[in-house]
This record gives sequence, C-alpha cells and structure tokens, in this order.
Amino acid sequence: MSDIAARIMDAAERHIRVGGYDAFSFRDLAAEVGVKSSSVHYHFPTKEKLAAEVIRRYTARVAEFVDGLFESQRDPIKVMAKAFGGPVHSSDRLCPCVVLGAAIFDLPAEVSAEVRGYYRMWFDKLAARGLPEAKASVIMSTLLGAQMLAAVFDDVNRYDNAAQDVLREHAAAA
Repeated sequence: MSDIAARIMDAAERHIRVGGYDAFSFRDLAAEVGVKSSSVHYHFPTKEKLAAEVIRRYTARVAEFVDGLFESQRDPIKVMAKAFGGPVHSSDRLCPCVVLGAAIFDLPAEVSAEVRGYYRMWFDKLAARGLPEAKASVIMSTLLGAQMLAAVFDDVNRYDNAAQDVLREHAAAA
C-alpha cells in the first residue's frame, strides 16, 4: 500500500470514528491529505471500497493486538476489557466498528460485511480460548456499551467502572 493510500485510509478512519460512514466525502479526504480528489478515487474507486478497506485493516490490527495480549494473558475476559478499553483511553474514543455497527442496516453491503467480520473475529478468538459465544455476547455488549457511554458523557470512568464490574463478576464466578 502506498503512503498516500495509507494517509487516505487514516483520514477516513478518523472521520468514521467520529461520525460514521456519512461523515466524509472524497473531497474532504483529499483536502485533509493534501491530494486531488482524483487521487483518492485512483486508490479507492468508491467510498464503499474505501470504508471496507479501512475496516479490514482495522480488524487485522486489532486481531494482531489481541493475539499479543493472549501471549501474556490467558483470560479472554481480561483481554476483552483491555482491548475494548484501548479506544476509550485514546483520542479516538470509539472503535470504528462500534460506530458503524450502530448503523449496520444503512451501510453498503461490502462495508457491513467487514463490520460483521470484525465481530466474528472476536467471537472466533474468544471461542478458541474456551469462552462460549453466548457469554462472550453478554460481556462484549457490556463493554462496548460502556465504550459508547464513555464517549457520550466524555467520561472514561464510565468504561473503567463497567470493565471492573465485569472483571469482579467473572472472578466471583470462577
């Protein structure tokens, strides 16, 4: 991938995190990156292809990060709490798949397929560590909801408190 394509994707990801799929145009990205709109179209023929590639790249990065966490932490719930807390404790605040997931029925097919792929990646990794999908769904819903509330109220403690509650409940059940 060229440097220009990566910069275009970085800009698109920032916009998606803040406002979703409709938060940018190719003209916006071109101005932000410092290229002509035709250059954006050259690298990504359609907005759908660009957004799908952004989510594919994001999923690959998260998958690699999660694999790294699992090298030192066997507990899948602790891994989830740490990984989903990452965006909350950064300037990004929200995972782009949380933002796009909220609008899943309004997304182009290729983009919604990539968003679903992100969540499927999580379920597959957690199942491989022995966490049943039903339990993973409950915990994931709590943590991702807490991520959303932390952004809504601009208060990372909303996430941290929910994550601590999940971890306490998990420890008590073990």
